[in-house]
Amino acid sequence: MKKLSVSELAKLYGFSRQAIYAHINKGNLSKGPDGLIDFSEALRVFGEPNKQEKIVKQSQSIDSNELTEVDILKRQVDMLEKQLNQSILRENQSVEREAFYQEQIEAMQRLLEAPKANKTTFSDQKNEPNTIVKSQSEESETKAEQLKNNSNILVPEHIEVEKKKRGFFGRFFLKND
Repeated sequence: MKKLSVSELAKLYGFSRQAIYAHINKGNLSKGPDGLIDFSEALRVFGEPNKQEKIVKQSQSIDSNELTEVDILKRQVDMLEKQLNQSILRENQSVEREAFYQEQIEAMQRLLEAPKANKTTFSDQKNEPNTIVKSQSEESETKAEQLKNNSNILVPEHIEVEKKKRGFFGRFFLKND
């Protein structure tokens, strides 16, 4: 016949393991040399196992498993809905932020002056320093003429440039200017 362990026998009859060990200690049940209990011995002591109870218990356990799976799935759906709502909120905030910055950019552009038509370009500005130098030299010439015409101030017509001082060897070996 079939041999069962203490825990298998307890599950089959719906008893606790301690109850099975109590029957063994009283001598109602006997274990074999391998530590297992013969099924015929369990039938003699406990009678036929109630299969309907087992089916009912299994169906209840299946229902409880299904309920837990359903509960888990409901929790996951709730969590996903919260995440979706948060992402929609973040997206709306970013759209609002973008619109705000666009308005600021447009306001700044309106405040900036439009480029004037008479402004010179970079290539034209390169030529301007020469004209400025010319105009400064022309101004100095006109000032010199005004000073000559003024009888109170004496202005020399030609100013001599001082010669560069030379060292001992420079006097003999360098050309005279």
